[in-house]
Amino acid sequence: MRLYNTLTRHVEDFLPSDGHTVRMYACGPTVYDVAHIGNLRTFLFGDLLVRGLRHLGFEVHNVMNLTDVDDKTIAGAAKRGLSLRDYTDEYIALFHEDLAALRLQPAWRYTRATDYVPQMLALVQILLDRGHAYVRDGSVYFDISTFGRYGVLSGVAPEESAETAYSRLEADEYSREDVRDFALWKASAPGEPSWDSPWGPGRPGWHIECSAMSIAELGNTLDLHVGGVDLIFPHHENEIAQSEAATGEPFVRFWVHVEHLLVDNQKMSKSLGNFYTLRDLIARGFEPMAVRHHLMTAHYRRQINFTLDGLAQSTAAVFRLWDFMDRLADLAAPGDAAAFVLEEIASADGAFRTALSEDMNLPEAVAAVYGLAHAINPALARGELNAGDSAAIVAFLSRADEVLGFLAHDRGSADEDVDHLIAERNDARANKDYARADAIRTELSVRGIVLEDSAQGTRWRRAFE
Repeated sequence: MRLYNTLTRHVEDFLPSDGHTVRMYACGPTVYDVAHIGNLRTFLFGDLLVRGLRHLGFEVHNVMNLTDVDDKTIAGAAKRGLSLRDYTDEYIALFHEDLAALRLQPAWRYTRATDYVPQMLALVQILLDRGHAYVRDGSVYFDISTFGRYGVLSGVAPEESAETAYSRLEADEYSREDVRDFALWKASAPGEPSWDSPWGPGRPGWHIECSAMSIAELGNTLDLHVGGVDLIFPHHENEIAQSEAATGEPFVRFWVHVEHLLVDNQKMSKSLGNFYTLRDLIARGFEPMAVRHHLMTAHYRRQINFTLDGLAQSTAAVFRLWDFMDRLADLAAPGDAAAFVLEEIASADGAFRTALSEDMNLPEAVAAVYGLAHAINPALARGELNAGDSAAIVAFLSRADEVLGFLAHDRGSADEDVDHLIAERNDARANKDYARADAIRTELSVRGIVLEDSAQGTRWRRAFE
């Protein structure tokens, strides 16, 4: 496996420090609302990276945090008159529903910030004892001037950071010696949830949460830390500073960051009407596996432009591959796999593993699967394949799906969808809504479905039958 390491700004050979088990931490959601598709792109890449590492033979211990205490969760709970726990419980449940709908495999550990406050307090005390932090009015701040490596990840020098926009949690009214310093512990405001501490009641800062949880579950030095590019500064930079200042050891060996998702070439915004959640897309009739497919159509280090037209194309691509697999499943004639079939499988398998190994090039990995289908389809259409051919091809596709995660499907679901659209088209024709009837025919054609109207009704077939 070779991965681009944000820390060194190079693609490097990756091996876990013990040669076998990857210790990986992924920044998860702040659970005050439903995740949008930009968030989901990052979370999906984390899932694909774990799957890819396992496909290549590694064991993976991956931790994802759930930030359940910050300004937004506190404000949301207060607005609804709920306890912080009850409020965030709802959004954690919705988050897990979204992950399941997109077939993200559960993390090895999910760490909820409020469950790790003792570890956070201990880490803050170590930083105070070692002279890297100071107390002001019941809050504790990290003193950036005491950490000479500050800026090693982001390239932001300490003298620049005073003019650089800090995170949502740094725009506060707390007193500090230097505006560049960041809060480790925040004195509680009236009515806020709080925990007892040696410095008075308060709550943890955002950055200390991730350091405390990752160290508690994975040790002082992580093999991989994954997140969106928007977290490089200040969040990940601050994680490095406080963690290494506390332990005296390197915090993370490889930092992997996922680029932004744009919608119609613009930043996603509710005011622009281009803000989508997975639930929005499902309500519009899109298949979750088409969303999964569409979110991996660009390399993780490149911005992806999400459009509904692009999602429709992903829908067509996924349905065509499902049709290919269904036709393979129908092959019953006995026999061994043909030499040309085995050669095509070997070529696809090699291309697939190379794509994963070279910085998780998922578009190329997906292309290897579609390339195999393209190479096999003519022989399949001519009726030249047997059950042995099918078994060999399906075995490869199953191995590939251990990573891609969108190939397995309920065989009847696609046919039921086609039947539903044909019934809708029949109603449209009966009501002389020919524009809608033509639109449905076009939609099905894009998916490789040919309609044949006759006096006996409408029959459909796949274009390659």
